[in-house]
Amino acid sequence: MSLGAYLAVSAVLFASGLTCMMTKRHALGVLMGVELILNSACLNLIAFARYTTLGIDGQVFALFVIVIAAAEAAVALAIALNYYNNFLTVDVDRGDELKR
Repeated sequence: MSLGAYLAVSAVLFASGLTCMMTKRHALGVLMGVELILNSACLNLIAFARYTTLGIDGQVFALFVIVIAAAEAAVALAIALNYYNNFLTVDVDRGDELKR
């Protein structure tokens, strides 16, 4: 496979993640979109590390992206669960009720 094929798959992942983030009203749907975007970034890093002279740098940066994605998912799910416990919904349009 060529670099263009990996970049095309990454672009499709990014576009579907962005679409998911923009269209979903549910907080967990938005989180899934963020994860798709982070996975597309990882795929780009790995592909460029494989087909250019970056060496192992791409894999190291991809590992950092995976660690950040795991931390983001843990914090966001904790916020979503806390919001659900308080308001019995995870609708993102009602997020203005968090202001005090």
